[in-house]
Amino acid sequence: MDLAQTVALWRELMMSGDATWWQEFFVRFYQAFIEADRWQSYLEGVGITLLTTALALAIGVVLGVLVAMVRTAHDQQRIGRRKNPLLGIVNFIFKIYVTVIRGTPMMVQVLIMGLVIFKSSRNFTMVGALTLGINSGAYVSEIIRGGLMAVDGGQMEAGRSLGLNYLDTMRFIVVPQAIKAILPSLGNEFIILLKDTSLISIIGGQELVYFARNILNRTFDAMFPLIGAAVIYLILVIIFTWLLGKLERRLRQSDRR
Repeated sequence: MDLAQTVALWRELMMSGDATWWQEFFVRFYQAFIEADRWQSYLEGVGITLLTTALALAIGVVLGVLVAMVRTAHDQQRIGRRKNPLLGIVNFIFKIYVTVIRGTPMMVQVLIMGLVIFKSSRNFTMVGALTLGINSGAYVSEIIRGGLMAVDGGQMEAGRSLGLNYLDTMRFIVVPQAIKAILPSLGNEFIILLKDTSLISIIGGQELVYFARNILNRTFDAMFPLIGAAVIYLILVIIFTWLLGKLERRLRQSDRR
């Protein structure tokens, strides 16, 4: 008797109430992961989840850098000089953006983007990635701004005294010093985004939880698909946390040199 026949027999025992606990456990495990090669759906979900996370982080970093540069430039305007009105307006807009994004739940933002702003779209995975990126941009901007503001203000003055403009001073003097301080925080933001991808399934975006729910709907058993998805997320977070720890140790070693 092969495995499929054994499972079919044990399934009949479950229906009659005569199956042992371990037979019931194996049948439910088989239905969630082995039957019809359903394990491949989990792997597909992992791939889409990682891609969505990477896209969201890229959007968040680009947006965060832009917001941080503008807000830092506004804060570092020299006292006594006439302040740039355009910079003040853009800084005000970015402050509203950061406040609104950080002050509203991620799930509400996903629902608004998926069901209101992009309600005619059918690519809900990309809508979800865009939403995560916009959300991440607010947090990344504060991470980068904190790193830039932590650099001694004399560094900016030194660069300007050498004839460098603001952008060149930031590029060659301030940013290289700040990057080491913000890399670990950016790594943590990547881990947060990885877990937050599970929220895009509420608008129909495809990721790990989306495929787990599809299997749940076929097997009518919630425990194994959802626990399986949770375990996969946990493994991914452990791996990226380990890589982040290695990065932090390398940065500390380079500081000692």
